[in-house]
Parts: sequence; C-alpha cells; structure tokens
Amino acid sequence: MSLETATRTQVTLDRMWAIEKTKPEPGLWRVQAPLPAGGPADIRIRVTAFAICGTDLHIVNWDRWAASRIKPPLVFGHEFTGIVDWVGNEVKSVKPGDRVTGETHVYCGLCYACRRGLQHLCEKVEILGVDRQGAFADFVVLPEKNVWKLHPDIPEEIAAVHDPLGNAVHTALAGPVAGLRFAVFGCGPIGCFAVGVLKASGASWVAAVDKNPLRLELAERMGADLVLNVERDAIVQRILEKTQGRGVDGMLEMSGHPDAFRAGFEALANGGRVSLLGIPSKPLEIDVAKEVIFRGALVQGINGRLIFDTWYRMEALLLSGKLDVSPVITHVLGWSDFEEAVSLQRSGKAGKIVLRRDHP
Repeated sequence: MSLETATRTQVTLDRMWAIEKTKPEPGLWRVQAPLPAGGPADIRIRVTAFAICGTDLHIVNWDRWAASRIKPPLVFGHEFTGIVDWVGNEVKSVKPGDRVTGETHVYCGLCYACRRGLQHLCEKVEILGVDRQGAFADFVVLPEKNVWKLHPDIPEEIAAVHDPLGNAVHTALAGPVAGLRFAVFGCGPIGCFAVGVLKASGASWVAAVDKNPLRLELAERMGADLVLNVERDAIVQRILEKTQGRGVDGMLEMSGHPDAFRAGFEALANGGRVSLLGIPSKPLEIDVAKEVIFRGALVQGINGRLIFDTWYRMEALLLSGKLDVSPVITHVLGWSDFEEAVSLQRSGKAGKIVLRRDHP
C-alpha cells in the first residue's frame, strides 16, 4: 500500500490537507480537499490529533464491507480531537478556541429510536468518516448536538480516542459490575480499554483472552487478573478453575470470532450477562437452548455509545484517577507518518496509534 498524492487544485484558502478514499479500490490518497462548510447549527473544528481504527483499515483495504458502504471521494476517519475554529449563528454551547471532540453518530432526532432516547440507534444515522466527510483532515464539521467540550485535564492523546473508549465504557457498564467476575474476549484497543473500565468500576476479577502477545501484555497492564492465549491455553477450563467452577458473571465479546462466542458462553455463569460488540465476518451458529435459554443468559447487542450518558461516565472515570488508558496508546506519530501507522496497525504490533498534527 502506498500513500498517493492526487492531482488537485493548488492550495487556496478554501482547500485543506486530507487523507481521502478517492477511488473505489485499495489504497488511500493525500489530497487538497475542499474546506468543509457548516450550517447555522454546525461547528467547524481544526483537527489537532486523530487515531486509526479497524473501520479505517477496512476502507483502506477496500474489502466487501467498504465497497458496499463507502461512496468515494470520502475523507475518512472518526476518532479525533481539535479546537473549535468557527461556529454557526445558532450555536450556543461552544465558542472558537474551545477544545473538543465529538460523538460521531450524527442522529436525526426525529425517528422512532431517537424520540425514545435511543439516539445511538438512530434509523437515519450518518457516521463521521463513513457516511459523511470525516476527520483525517485539517478541519471537520459536526452539528453542535454532537460536539463534546473537553475538560482541561484530559490530555490530547486521550481526547483523540474518546470514540473507542466510549465503546468500551458502554459495553462494560451495560450491566452491574461491582464485585463481579468478567471475561473479555478480544483485546484490541477497545477490549483493553474495557478491562480498565471494569477494574475501575469495581469488578473483582477480569480475565482477558486473545492470541496476540502484545495485546495480552496491554490487557495485563490495564489490570487483567488472568491473561489467556487462545493458541496455548484451555480457555474455558482455566476460567472455570479460577471461578470455583461457577464461570464469569459477565462476558464481553470484542473480537467477533466464532470460537470466542462459543468459549464465552461456555465460561458464563448461569444468569450471567453477555455483551456483544465484536462484529462477526459471517453469520454464527450457537446452541441457543443450552447456552442462552437454559443458562438464563442476558444477551445484549452493543452499538456505539449512549448519547451522552456514556460520555459523562467516561469523563468521570478519567478524572477520578481510577482509569488510566495511556498504556493502550503505544504509538504517537505525526500526520506525515500515516502510511507507517496503517502498516503498524495491520501488523498487530501496536495498540492504539494516535497521530498529532505536524504541519501548520
């Protein structure tokens, strides 16, 4: 994969630096894209840092999902932080100069889900960097209702990963935590974040399951009491041994792998909760009678973050000093290192990668 520079109009006041999916094929392009314009209820943000996630790799690789969803040309990226540059004349809550990040599910506010307080499940949702122009750029525009003003004590690198951290907070806190035992299957950045959230919220014991040694090391640094490698350990047996044969009270599935689903249910205590965030690549089959009905399992599909309940909880956890997610951020690079960052993320030799602005 090479980072190409598309032929575009010379830089003017109405153009900006951006990383774009210019054509419907593998790759990505550094371009001078149009400066985004906003409406009366919108905010334009000068991006200062952003992070790469799995969705971005799908777009770079141009896999089946990306080809079915993305409409080039598209500036992608949805994990970011920045400074308010401009506000529409109806905006009241923030002003130019404020440090912000944003909820990247842009909801309509009028559909059946939104009017029941389920904005994260909006039927007409537009996701930043997927359905609308994203944040791998000098500037990004969001509606005021989606902008989150940052506390001054939140560092820039952590501000840039509020989106995936919010996924972890939502998944971990989707049921009781204090005094309970958990297993987290899949220790990518969100899984590692979730380990930390569980421990900060009073979980008595957390097992972390993955096959990547670096990810397991990061999960341990986030507080996991037991790390299990699927290529070496008898996962269900080890978890049952450590829980006096009862199993875990909660299973967080972050990988989408069929084996993780099966092992997770087998390691679950009767009456336990299953919170599913990982996306399987194809339909899965489980024994519903044995694993769900007779076990009395509570099975939850987790999508995005609760808007904005999750955000207040996330901020409170970070400011309490009980949750430190910095171990998961293994690399801080410059925007000019984007190609290197993509390669690192693909290789599995990195946790979360944050890229800070390195040009004027």
